[in-house]
Amino acid sequence: MAQSAPARVEEPTSAAPVGAALPEREVGGGFVAVLAFCGIAVSVMQTLVVPLVSELPQLLHTTSSNASWVITSTLLAGAVSTPVMGRLGDMFGKRRMLMVALTLLVIGSLTCAVTSDLVVMVVGRAIQGGAMGAIPLGISIMRDELPPQRLGSAMALMSSSLGIGGALGLPAAAFVAQHTSWHVLFYGAAGLGAISIALVLAVVPESSVRTPSRFDLVGAVGLTAGLVCLLLPITKGGDWGWTSGTTLGLFGAAALILLLWGVFELRTAEPLVDLRTTARRQVLLTNLASIMVGFSFYAMSLIFPQLLQLPEATGYGLGQSMVMAGLYFAPMGVAMMLVSPLSARINAARGPKVSLIIGIIVIGATYGAGVVMIDEIWQVVTLATALGVGIGLAYSAMPTLIVSAVPARETGAANGLNTLMRSIGMSTSSAVVGVILAHQTTDFGGVALPSKDGFQMSFMVACAASVVGLLIAFCLPARRPAPVTSAPAAVSVPSARSTQIAPSTPIAPEPAVEKAVAEDVAPAALSGSVIHGRVLGSDGTPLADAAVTLIDTGGRQLGRTVSGRDGRYTVTATGSASVVLIGSAPGHQPQAATLLVADVAVVCDLRLTGGGGLTGAVRSENGGPLAGATATATGADGEVAGSARTDEKGAFAFAELASGTYTLTLSADGHRPHATQVELTAGEPIRVDISLRPAARVGGTVRDQGGRPLEDARVALLDASGDVVGQCVTGADGGFGFAGLTGEHYTVVASGYAPATRPVTVGGAAPEARDVDFLLSHG
Repeated sequence: MAQSAPARVEEPTSAAPVGAALPEREVGGGFVAVLAFCGIAVSVMQTLVVPLVSELPQLLHTTSSNASWVITSTLLAGAVSTPVMGRLGDMFGKRRMLMVALTLLVIGSLTCAVTSDLVVMVVGRAIQGGAMGAIPLGISIMRDELPPQRLGSAMALMSSSLGIGGALGLPAAAFVAQHTSWHVLFYGAAGLGAISIALVLAVVPESSVRTPSRFDLVGAVGLTAGLVCLLLPITKGGDWGWTSGTTLGLFGAAALILLLWGVFELRTAEPLVDLRTTARRQVLLTNLASIMVGFSFYAMSLIFPQLLQLPEATGYGLGQSMVMAGLYFAPMGVAMMLVSPLSARINAARGPKVSLIIGIIVIGATYGAGVVMIDEIWQVVTLATALGVGIGLAYSAMPTLIVSAVPARETGAANGLNTLMRSIGMSTSSAVVGVILAHQTTDFGGVALPSKDGFQMSFMVACAASVVGLLIAFCLPARRPAPVTSAPAAVSVPSARSTQIAPSTPIAPEPAVEKAVAEDVAPAALSGSVIHGRVLGSDGTPLADAAVTLIDTGGRQLGRTVSGRDGRYTVTATGSASVVLIGSAPGHQPQAATLLVADVAVVCDLRLTGGGGLTGAVRSENGGPLAGATATATGADGEVAGSARTDEKGAFAFAELASGTYTLTLSADGHRPHATQVELTAGEPIRVDISLRPAARVGGTVRDQGGRPLEDARVALLDASGDVVGQCVTGADGGFGFAGLTGEHYTVVASGYAPATRPVTVGGAAPEARDVDFLLSHG
């Protein structure tokens, strides 16, 4: 049978490279304010029922244990929605999912506003909890849309909105609950949600950064089941008993489910939560610290309102009304709002680790002081304000730490997971403080009230949580300053930005640039007509054969050389007072320094940051390794940056690729190629494991009306676009075949007498091989 090989049909990719350099878009002046308002509206929803906690059993005609589900349902729904919403935002559009979250806020609020039935109320509160994904989505939109110089303060405000809304919403909710119907609280929340939707539609653009992939439904179900089994006993353990079979059984089930979920996520090509990214030191430790900070934040929300409202006759209560207690708590939210710009400045100048450490120290010191400062209203207000400062600093640092450690395509999911960690800390705080206050009581007129010892013990536990968070924060990776010297000694240039040093002035250490925060560099000068030095790797080792180019400020080349085996280079600057020195090497980020030259030699060392490398494995769909498969990494400009063959285990590796966004294409004989986007960051290796689907085959036999095979019939294969991708002529047996097909929808055309056509679908839900027979007549 004569046959010509069909052309391979490449599967189209669905989006431009994720994380590639996008054209800057100007966003309106109210962009940050609108997103922060959305975060505040969502966080107000969380504290909406706090003033009603003691009255819920009567309002809903149920027991205290059942009424607690009004709070628990919101917590569980929010815990599940934050990572899921973040992932869906990365895939389908962050603004779109933000609108979904705000719509859930409106629907849930209206559901609660029109009912006094417990079940309907719990359902409405659960729908409200789905809106918690708005905060990580807002942070992700900011990363995609804002220029670096505005990003730090904007993320700090958005992250702090979780605490700001809670602190400001508490007195407002107390006032409304005391002077109007409690249903008005939920109408108000629905109004805030509706206003947020209108503002987002008017001001916030849709982000163009997407992560085309399949949604990990199994991962979402597994995470939901694990979180429900974990958070239910935390929040309800006090009612069920901490040693009851239900509590211990749910804790055990949570451990097992989350373990199996983690194994599944590690083996999934497109997981809901990239655990390898989450396991990076900076991300992991930030999330652990978030649990401790969330614990400390919520402890104060539980302690202060009770302390302020207890009767003065107890000897330690402050005898305030519900509304006044809320108002005394309000300075905490104001402090968070005001401290956000300060946190952004600390993040830029010293790094977010320093901001986080300062914030946790303030939190711990506040709780320590609270052990002895709870006798006067001014003391409580002072403590609340100080805690607002600490929480504001800590919350503002967290998204910067997360954003600077994950690729842009995972920002939504990573920030959602960080918000989840805060929620887990808050849930644990509610359970622990609740147990302490329930067991440390005093009798007051036949009623058991929390004792002063109980409040002091709660302060000490929260202080201990802050100490644990501080120890974790100290373990975060620090900024590594460049080597220090003085002119005209060597100048180490760690980043690709303009750097000028004043003559005869000591050179201050220059911190590494945060990925998400741009810093201004003070201008200065270096002297010399001859420029020499070394080209070094990020670990200080000399780089041989690195290209060193000298240009003037107009872009004209003044000189060029390559470094020797010891990394040393020499170039001469002539006829220009200001020059730019550029160093580059394969597998490293190019770096540049601006120098002012005169008649004295200048020594300038260039330190090039290497890429983190790219590794992975290729398997067939049945799980077996594919040896000899080809892995190709293509840069954002379309140039091939590297190519590798897989070994007998299906493994491949690119030793060094410069930081940036790449398209990784994997192909193997007899299989459909696969393309995915990866973003490499300096020093952070990325692993990509891919399963390739087998290629498809279409074949068959051409016969005449009598059933006899037709020889020399011409058969053509057309793809979904109508283009001919293969042709062949039947042999004596009338047979034809096309193999190695990578598409799904084709049309087979057989001719020789009157032509006949037949559409075929292969792969996907259809078989990988199809036989198509034709009966041709003379027409």
